[in-house]
Amino acid sequence: MLEKNNDGFVRADLIDLKSIDEQLEKHLNKASPTIDDDHHKMKQREEDINGGDDVLNKQRQEWEIDPSNLIIKTVIARGTFGTVHRGIYDGQDVAVKMLDWGEEGHRTEAEIAALRSAFTQEVVVWHKLDHPNVTKFIGATMGSSELQIQTENGLISLPSNICCVVVEYLPGGALKSFLIKNRRRKLAFKVVIQLALDMARGLNYLHSQKIVHRDVKTENMLLDKTREVKIADFGVARIEASNPNDMTGETGTLGYMAPEVLNGNPYNRKCDVYSFGICLWEIYCCDMPYPDLSFSEITSAVVRQNVRPEIPRCCPSSLANVMKKCWDANPDKRPEMDDVVAMLEAIDTSKGGGIIPPDQQQGCLCLRKRRGP
Repeated sequence: MLEKNNDGFVRADLIDLKSIDEQLEKHLNKASPTIDDDHHKMKQREEDINGGDDVLNKQRQEWEIDPSNLIIKTVIARGTFGTVHRGIYDGQDVAVKMLDWGEEGHRTEAEIAALRSAFTQEVVVWHKLDHPNVTKFIGATMGSSELQIQTENGLISLPSNICCVVVEYLPGGALKSFLIKNRRRKLAFKVVIQLALDMARGLNYLHSQKIVHRDVKTENMLLDKTREVKIADFGVARIEASNPNDMTGETGTLGYMAPEVLNGNPYNRKCDVYSFGICLWEIYCCDMPYPDLSFSEITSAVVRQNVRPEIPRCCPSSLANVMKKCWDANPDKRPEMDDVVAMLEAIDTSKGGGIIPPDQQQGCLCLRKRRGP
């Protein structure tokens, strides 16, 4: 059991990932029958044959999928420790995030333990979440010889060291890619607010569940076929600790990371609020934050010089104020995400306010209305 304080926060340092791993290992390793158990095992085998599905379902963890029902297809993204594939599970279009622990002997036990913990942490965080602006988790499997990948030559079995997380497939791709495509045209103001609201509502839900995402960026926001934003990638998410001192260390992506995180200081869910403020600027401008700064310069600029992305003069003050409040250097002065949702909902989009591309600007026409893309 996880210990909670009076406010209902769960201490992250008390999540016993090692214990979870041991349970999974115990589940995966089948015990050999003894002589005394022969009669019982024989009876059990008969039950397995007659009602094998029921037995397997009882053995599986609640988040565990049946790997024999998963077909992994083409690669749609690549990361440091694995790839994201398109796939099919029980006839449903899915995205499959695959983690490769490497061939036996190629990684140390410590490296494998770290990867197992990261995988387990992501599953533990994700599998109980249910919100329209959070990517729907379908299931996961930790090392199975039943995994297959579809190739030109048919289905090929994957090594048993492969693990995967299966989620709904979102055809709109990453929000970052959508913004890059619209860098020249920019977005209508009503589209900016709608995208921002989707993200804000998803983050507000996570925070209500005491979960800090810790890597909020447009690359981790996906779009469905109706252009609704859904939060994805919970690889570094954590259940928020009641004591901020229990949450330290640089986790996230430069350019989006809050000053306290960059500085290695204690932090809480307000680091997500800061990152959201940067994303909000990015959605409005369809541009990259700090394009002229190198990685090494960003930390110094953000922490020591309090540098933030430059807000265009034509940005409506109602939206500019939300950005500024979210990326305040003092975490205590940043609003909660439910307040951010309320502020965005109160913005009037009927009069426009989106950025007009430079080649179409005449005087102060950046405030005129634009049609959506």
